[in-house]
Amino acid sequence: MQMSTAHFRTAAISCVLFPFLFLSSAKANTIAPFKDELFSNQTVLESGDSGDFTRIDYDEMRDINGRDSIPERRVKERYVSLKVRRVQENQTLQLPTGPMEVGRVGRDQGQAFTVIFIHGRGGDRRLGLNDISFGGNFNRLKNLAAENGGTYYAPSVRSFDDKGVSEIASLVGYASAQSGGKPVVLACASMGSFICSGLSRDPATVAKLSGMAILGGAPDPALPKSAAAKARLPIWFTHGSRDSVYAAEGQVSIYRKLRAAGQPVRFTLFETGSHGTPMRMSDWRALLNWLIR
Repeated sequence: MQMSTAHFRTAAISCVLFPFLFLSSAKANTIAPFKDELFSNQTVLESGDSGDFTRIDYDEMRDINGRDSIPERRVKERYVSLKVRRVQENQTLQLPTGPMEVGRVGRDQGQAFTVIFIHGRGGDRRLGLNDISFGGNFNRLKNLAAENGGTYYAPSVRSFDDKGVSEIASLVGYASAQSGGKPVVLACASMGSFICSGLSRDPATVAKLSGMAILGGAPDPALPKSAAAKARLPIWFTHGSRDSVYAAEGQVSIYRKLRAAGQPVRFTLFETGSHGTPMRMSDWRALLNWLIR
C-alpha cells in the first residue's frame, strides 16, 4: 500500500504557483505541495508509536537508478524546477562571529519561516544548493521554501566544533531577526549533526528554533538532558538502516529515550538505506509541516 509520510501530520492543500516575484505566504503552518507524487508516495513497511516511528521501503534500483538519468549524479528533469534559481543568490553575511558564506533562496527578510541546512564533512554551501544530485531533493526543498514565502539558507560550515556551533548560532539569530521572530528550522546531515547537538545545549538559540531535523546524524547521548529537550523542541530523525558511518540503532536509541520522556520526536528509517539515503529520500514537505510551529 502506497502511503505518503506527509499524511501523518498535515492534510494536503491545493497548490497555486505564483510568479517568484510575488511569493505566497505560508498559512496555518502548512506547506503547499510541490511534486508530492514524485517525492511523498513512499511505501510504509512499519508504523509504530502512533505514527511517530516509520520504516520506509527503499530500493536502490528504483530510488537511484530509476530516478536519475545518471545514477547519483543527475536526476531526471521531471523531478526538478530550476525556476527557483531566480530567487537564489550567494551572500557573505557579516555576523557577530565574523563573515559567513551562505547560499540564500527566497526572501531576504520578512519571511514566513526559515530553513537552515548544515552539510557534513567535506561539504560547503554548494551541497545544499545542488539541484540535480540527491534525486532532486534539495531542489524540492528550495522550491518548498520559495513558493511558501520562506527562506532557505545553505551556509558553508568551516568547522564542526564549538566555533562552528557559535557561528551557526549567529546565523540562527540573524534569520530570526530578519523574519521578525518567525519559525526557524535547523536541519543537520551527517557530521553536521555535531552542530545540531551543540546548539541543543544553548537555551538562547533553542528559544529561536521551531524544530530540528537530523539526517543520518551521529547519536548524541546528551540530547535527552539538553536545553532542547527541556524546551520540548520537536526533532525528526531520518536514517538509513544500513548506515555504515553512524549505526541506525544508536540513533533509534536516542529517539526512544526522548519519546519515553514525552518529547515531541519522530523517526523515519529507510530500510536498506545507506549513509547518504536521508538526503535523497527525506520528505521535506512532511518534515516542514511538522516542525514549523
